[in-house]
Amino acid sequence: MTQQDLAVGEPDAMSFTVDGNRLTLLPGGPDRLAALHALIAGARHRLDLYFYMFTHDACAVEVREALIDACNRGVAVTLLVDAFGSAFTPDSFFWPLKDAGARFGRFGTRRSTRYLIRNHQKMVIADGRHAIVGGFNIAEDYFAPETDPAGWRDMGLQVDGALVAELQRWFDDLAAWTLDEKQSFMALHRMVRDWRPGVGRTMWLMGGPTRHLNSWAKRLKLDLQAGKRLDLAAAYFSPGWAMVRRLARLSRAGSARIVTAAKSDNTATIGAARHLYGRLIRAGVAIFEYGRQKLHTKLIAIDDIAYIGSANFDMRSLFLNIELVLRVDDPAFAAAVRGDIDAMAHESRAIDDATYKAMAGPFSRLRWWWDYLLVAVLDFTVTRHLNMWRDRSGD
Repeated sequence: MTQQDLAVGEPDAMSFTVDGNRLTLLPGGPDRLAALHALIAGARHRLDLYFYMFTHDACAVEVREALIDACNRGVAVTLLVDAFGSAFTPDSFFWPLKDAGARFGRFGTRRSTRYLIRNHQKMVIADGRHAIVGGFNIAEDYFAPETDPAGWRDMGLQVDGALVAELQRWFDDLAAWTLDEKQSFMALHRMVRDWRPGVGRTMWLMGGPTRHLNSWAKRLKLDLQAGKRLDLAAAYFSPGWAMVRRLARLSRAGSARIVTAAKSDNTATIGAARHLYGRLIRAGVAIFEYGRQKLHTKLIAIDDIAYIGSANFDMRSLFLNIELVLRVDDPAFAAAVRGDIDAMAHESRAIDDATYKAMAGPFSRLRWWWDYLLVAVLDFTVTRHLNMWRDRSGD
């Protein structure tokens, strides 16, 4: 399948047209990898990629070689990765790509307290008209079939249309910042602070450390305050108590359902989520723990609005990490997102009041409290204070 097939082929049950843009959900790992390769193969002029984690396994080698092929046919390729997320991938892995003519850079290479800010975005843009975004990284586990218990359960989204031009504008600013040796974090903060998502039915929202709410956290807060029905799937679920109170209020006024992880690469994030269950269950929130695979999906549906992108529902994703989220105001698209959450909930363990009391012994509660303290309080507080202090003292 070529990029053109993906962009203009017959619509399917997972494709929707919103504001003249075609949005195609990519829930399956192998299908997501095929769409990624098709996008790369179909590029004619330029390819721009950013990934938090770009490993050096067989899958990553295939993607690197596809990018080299694109360079050899005259496509201008830029690949950016996060210095923290891709720390175990040596620069030598990317040398063949650079030798082919591609630009390559790592976000957050300066040795300062600022490295604690991570660029968690994932995106591929072809020719300024076609893009794939979502929660997945470049590693074999993120493209595993759903029958593989060691794989990640994730989601991607292909976007075809004029909406991609706005994402291209963001990437160009991000690339200029990343490839600049200074990597001024004051300039980065201004990029996040000054981002204007517009007022349409589709809008790109950016997360990141700002003194006031970034566009992603601000828009989410407003939608939760006005919403009556919430369905949420979060790989890492550890919001602050103010956000928990918003979820509880929405549940009491309407309905709320949350799918969290029973399997993860970080068990502390599971404990941190469980620390919040009691308050949520008392407010009537339906909670499910997904355990068929490691959960990496990030999906939110509030009434007829859906959010999809790189952001988890935790303190880092809401206020610290550089995140990319697409907000879509469309009933059909929101229903499809809910359908995917339905599928996860069906394969999950329901955590009702009786189940919670059975699992929440004194030792477990203490461990969960400690996990939440580490994940949602100490990590967030120390990182934010260090970076805000650096802002006041200058770069």
